[in-house]
Amino acid sequence: MQFTYAILDFKDLHISKKVKKLIRKDNYTVAINKDIEKVMLQIDSYHLDSWLKKEYRNMLLKIFNEEHENFELISFELYDKEDLVCAEIGYIIGKTYTSLTGFRSEDKKYNNWGKLQLVLLSVYLEENGFDFWNLGHSCLQYKLDLGAKIYKRSDFLKRWKESTIA
Repeated sequence: MQFTYAILDFKDLHISKKVKKLIRKDNYTVAINKDIEKVMLQIDSYHLDSWLKKEYRNMLLKIFNEEHENFELISFELYDKEDLVCAEIGYIIGKTYTSLTGFRSEDKKYNNWGKLQLVLLSVYLEENGFDFWNLGHSCLQYKLDLGAKIYKRSDFLKRWKESTIA
């Protein structure tokens, strides 16, 4: 059980100078659910101890391909031309998006593209009326660098419940 959560309120989004430069270059393409199976395979190979093994991946793909009331699994993907550079999977309940896991290219020519993907996802969520972004575990520095704040479980659950009611 988690005792703390990293929550991003969009007004707190921090965009580094390097990511602003990438945004200005505009040499990327964003896609949602273009190739969730490829995203999951990339995630599994990226993380040494990935929890996204075949059985769980198959379960998520089954969920992805079914209709569910007030629940949607998505992949948010960033491409350089046709090359998948970074992506993540997460789910939507009500007006809340929750990250599950992701990956980024280790190729040096894609430095900061993982951060770019996070910023673009945040902008997408805000533009589409989400209340906040649940980044999950609060122990990773990149989440705080993005502007996330740490919430105790009880405070997170109160916000989450208010936001997820359809």
